Amino acid sequence: MHEPTAGGPVPPPRIPSGPDVVFAADFSSRRQWVAGRSWAYPDGGPENRDDDKLDHLVADPDYSRAGVFRATRRPDGLWNTGLLTTEGSDEGFMLRAGDILETRVRLPRETGAWPAIWTWRDGGQEIDVFEYHPDNPDLLEFSNHVRGGGRYVHRQDVSPGAWIDLRTEFGAGSVVWWVNGERVYADHRGTGRSWHAYLIVNLSVCAGRWHPAPGPRTTTMSYEVSRLVVRRPSQGGPLPHGRAATENRETAGADGTGERSA
Repeated sequence: MHEPTAGGPVPPPRIPSGPDVVFAADFSSRRQWVAGRSWAYPDGGPENRDDDKLDHLVADPDYSRAGVFRATRRPDGLWNTGLLTTEGSDEGFMLRAGDILETRVRLPRETGAWPAIWTWRDGGQEIDVFEYHPDNPDLLEFSNHVRGGGRYVHRQDVSPGAWIDLRTEFGAGSVVWWVNGERVYADHRGTGRSWHAYLIVNLSVCAGRWHPAPGPRTTTMSYEVSRLVVRRPSQGGPLPHGRAATENRETAGADGTGERSA
């Protein structure tokens, strides 16, 4: 599904309501989000060169607080980049096993851009809601680094500048990813029952090892997150989308805990 991109009208955010919404992102909120540092980066940042990133994290609100995550080239060859995390914030929100994250994003156009929404806690607990690289224009990347598993998904409705709706179900027995209302991957591994982790939303810049670095004429890049909510279904209640609920039942262990047997 292609929609107006930069320079055209921005589609209005569609924020669901209901008692199961436990987190609705307000990127301007200092209580929800910390800007410009993350313990997913060595010493909390501002750089992570070993991960093939040219990032230099900044707390400047112009780089993240309006929901548009920006990067600009620096004279030293690195890039000032925007990152928000719930880790260390006053509210300290964490995702839990069973949560459902829904978000709407506009993908970047510039080669070298590396947008992502992901989770992190205590040196790990990473599950990638998505990663994207414009040099692979129709490809989204989904990964479960907690228990292993991931997939590259090619889609005609994914392209530089496109708006897409993403949904990730953090099931204890299976993490399930959806794109524009279609289930595209279930890892049959899950998070485990006790999993919990902070949220990170950011725009990185590739250094060239795995994906091309920005060209010399590129000086700015951005991607946008127009909404992000987390739902927490009530204990024992049905999950939205019946197929995903079936997926979690199929991958549950014999004791019904959601753990996969060895």
